[in-house]
Amino acid sequence: MTPVLRIGNASGFYGDRLSAVREMLTGGDLDYLTGDYLAELTMLILARDRLKNPDRGYAATFLRQMRDNLALAKDRGVRIVANAGGLNPAGLAAALRALAAELGVDAAIAHVEGDDLRPRAVELGLGDPLAAHAYLGAWGIAACLRNGADIVVTGRVTDASLVVGPAAAHFGWARDDYDALAGAVVAGHVIECGPQATGGNYAFFTELTELTGLAAPDRPAFPLVEIAADGSSVVTKHPGTGGAVTLGTVTAQLLYEIGGADYLGPDVTTRFDTVELADDGPDRVRISGVRGAPPPPRLKVGLNTIGGYRNAVTFVLTGLDIAAKADLVERQMAAALAARPPAETRWTLARTDHADAATEEEASALLYCAVKDPDPAVVGRAFTGAAVELALASYPGFHVTAPPGDAAPYGVFTAAYVDAKDVPHTAVLPDGRRITVDPPHETREPRPTADRKQPTPAPPGKTRHVPLGLILGTRSGDKGGSANLGVWARTDAAWEWLAAYLTVDELRRLLPETAELPVERHVFANLKALNFVVDGLLGEGVAAHARFDPQAKALGEWLRARHADIPEDLL
Repeated sequence: MTPVLRIGNASGFYGDRLSAVREMLTGGDLDYLTGDYLAELTMLILARDRLKNPDRGYAATFLRQMRDNLALAKDRGVRIVANAGGLNPAGLAAALRALAAELGVDAAIAHVEGDDLRPRAVELGLGDPLAAHAYLGAWGIAACLRNGADIVVTGRVTDASLVVGPAAAHFGWARDDYDALAGAVVAGHVIECGPQATGGNYAFFTELTELTGLAAPDRPAFPLVEIAADGSSVVTKHPGTGGAVTLGTVTAQLLYEIGGADYLGPDVTTRFDTVELADDGPDRVRISGVRGAPPPPRLKVGLNTIGGYRNAVTFVLTGLDIAAKADLVERQMAAALAARPPAETRWTLARTDHADAATEEEASALLYCAVKDPDPAVVGRAFTGAAVELALASYPGFHVTAPPGDAAPYGVFTAAYVDAKDVPHTAVLPDGRRITVDPPHETREPRPTADRKQPTPAPPGKTRHVPLGLILGTRSGDKGGSANLGVWARTDAAWEWLAAYLTVDELRRLLPETAELPVERHVFANLKALNFVVDGLLGEGVAAHARFDPQAKALGEWLRARHADIPEDLL
């Protein structure tokens, strides 16, 4: 057993950089290579694929990557773990065996199954979804690896399980080695989104240019972790590759798509309020001190359903009287659709126009109209006709960015929870043997971790009214219909100010879209960070396209652009 296990990542989503697998295999030493291909929206896409062809339902790009790199991985002794199996891990495993035979590569291929609860949805009280998948843990992966698998493909497991499984198998961790497991969960969470740990989507990206040179941030590398037997780790990347690994890039990723201090998983509850970060040299950040506790008794289940049909059109309003033009269009569309109005109509006016503009585009605003209805005809022919018929009968300068098309179905993601004992978890080994993974023998109900205290504001001093982003970083994302918004400071003084200043009420003032929604604030003093969970901001989830930024990816950047009275000594 090596003292440090090197685990890399080569995919953060279905559609990520195809060349990443080869880059990671050739860029330096690795023991394992992981790939995360699944997201809430991806499961809906794969479910619709499977409706067309029952033999599909997995990430086809992974098979393409293995065609180019399977022999290379085998030659280098790198084992691969990926959730690319999606809705059909057995089908992907079979396709991989056929590919290995075609290429003449002796690769032992295993898969993990049991997450698909669609056949039992009614029995489990989950309704009649298009797809229903429980988030399994790491022990099925570990069982496959302990039994000689070179490649393990899974369906819906937690993203971090792709790292926890290899670490648990390698170091021989027990089911109740909670601190070690929690440390591996944090390591997995950091690298699961690929280049987001090495400078991708990073709030202070302009500083990375200064730190690493002009070219480096343009193509950030995929990350890797060096995990020790106690679960501590170092986040790094292959030498000479793009981007940077810093305390900031790792902090940003730690805050991505989380909730409170207790990060609930199927194998362990990870205490994010115990995570300690330290600079370990150039492009190296050490993670230590992570504490774990028993997992909750229930597993999260992702449910994907078809919510109805949607359509949209964007009207371009140019020059003077923008508000009056928008009002005219809204009244005309309402009148045209009055006989059978859509179930939901959402208007958004983006005032992108500038006074006395030098170009026509800069003089224009965008009026976006989105409609939804169970009947495709209502948001199809009727809606399209109503918009097009205004061409010669509406505001001066009438035009649209593109004519509305046919009604398109949209998906809805919701989360449910079922007892872990009701979910099968099976490791299917390379020789076909099946190993049942028992549910956790010890569980613990989640504890509330939202901050209920009213911070005491700092004494007033000399301030400047400037953007928050001058001193604060953010990272935001989606969880179903909710959005998470992590905010962190980079100095102790800035953290003291942030913790006192950015209350729930102040966030609602700064981001008016959140004003009427439930908001929770969570404190991570160890990371100099706050995390806000905004329930309902994204409506029915990303597939429903409820808002301009349907996954809340830029919610944090909006906050950084808002102005506040910041103490001068922090600037």
